[in-house]
Amino acid sequence: MEFRLFFDWEGEEIERGFELLQREYEGGKVGYYHLPELSRAYLKWEPEVEYREVVVVGIGGSSLGAKAVYHLNAPYYPVKPLFFLENPDPVDLLSQLQKVTNPLFFVISKSGKTIETISILKYLISHFGLKPGAKNLKIITGKESPLDKFGEEWRLERFYIPDNVGGRFSVLSSVGILPLKSAGFPIGLLLKGAEEFRNSFFAGREEHLLKKGAFYATNWEKFPINVLFAYGTLLNYFKEWYVQLFGESLGKEGREIMPVGHIGSIDQHSFLQLLMEGLPNKSVTFLKIAHFGKNLQIPNLSLPGLEMTNFTNGSLFEELINLEEKATLESLKSRGLVLDEIVLPQVDLYRTGKLIFYYQLLTSLIGALWGIDTYNQNGVEMGKRILPTLFQRG
Repeated sequence: MEFRLFFDWEGEEIERGFELLQREYEGGKVGYYHLPELSRAYLKWEPEVEYREVVVVGIGGSSLGAKAVYHLNAPYYPVKPLFFLENPDPVDLLSQLQKVTNPLFFVISKSGKTIETISILKYLISHFGLKPGAKNLKIITGKESPLDKFGEEWRLERFYIPDNVGGRFSVLSSVGILPLKSAGFPIGLLLKGAEEFRNSFFAGREEHLLKKGAFYATNWEKFPINVLFAYGTLLNYFKEWYVQLFGESLGKEGREIMPVGHIGSIDQHSFLQLLMEGLPNKSVTFLKIAHFGKNLQIPNLSLPGLEMTNFTNGSLFEELINLEEKATLESLKSRGLVLDEIVLPQVDLYRTGKLIFYYQLLTSLIGALWGIDTYNQNGVEMGKRILPTLFQRG
């Protein structure tokens, strides 16, 4: 993987940020740092039943990480379909369930009382006639949560999310590893990539990340918006995971770096105008895939009236999308925006693990330099408290 900064930053924040993360890593209070080792325990686990599909019932941090990994990597591995039941949208739920014939369910909620998740669980129990002791119904939750107690009462197999791992940092825990392994991914590669990037960072070999995080943390008022421009539809749910990671971790105490996720080249036709001629208050990260592994070629056709497009004839679609990324990056250099680029040589689980840990470390670094609690999310609790009262009023 390549990490290119098109800006420079020097200052004591770089060394201070590294020291703060070292303390977090070694202190044990923040658990995601150690998941690459801890989650190896799941590599030998196998479900006791035959199944055709894997279904994750969860929302936010309980689903987005696995969803990002699945949609990025599924075209490159022989895996079973993996469905995500997240939103209490009846049209979406019915549409997805029509594709499910013989499922293995993972119901995921750390608190064990996420209203969307539990409501969907109730529907699945009714729809599929699930009974106590069901071998195709697995629970992933916090120890002694309400969902854990339900699982115990129903004699279901249960797995636990470590107390010191928050949802948006949990993709390398049972939350992501078990559904992805059940789908057929060689998930050890994901853990290996994450572990190697973590070790490389704490060995002092990822200075680009320290410079980027220190710059963002120091200049957040001048550049309060970060755009992830990901070139490839495969990256759609990765940028959604990034939006939650940044938004829920860093929007605190009157500070924020607003995360915006876009897919290139699609969003060049809807957002690039704003970047070029709007306020120059954004940092932009370009994420590209150097080789898609699909040699799809643009036919050498000259169509009447469309001769001006012939410059792409005979080229690979891979070349087109990557040159569009390069052209967009070059055009934005003149705008005074803060730019950097991440290049995936190819898509695989090993590099996906590295990318996940890169973004988790970047988020932790900014939060540590700000002196905030990166890992709580008190701001989302009020709506949860109001919801039951609305039902009562009805």
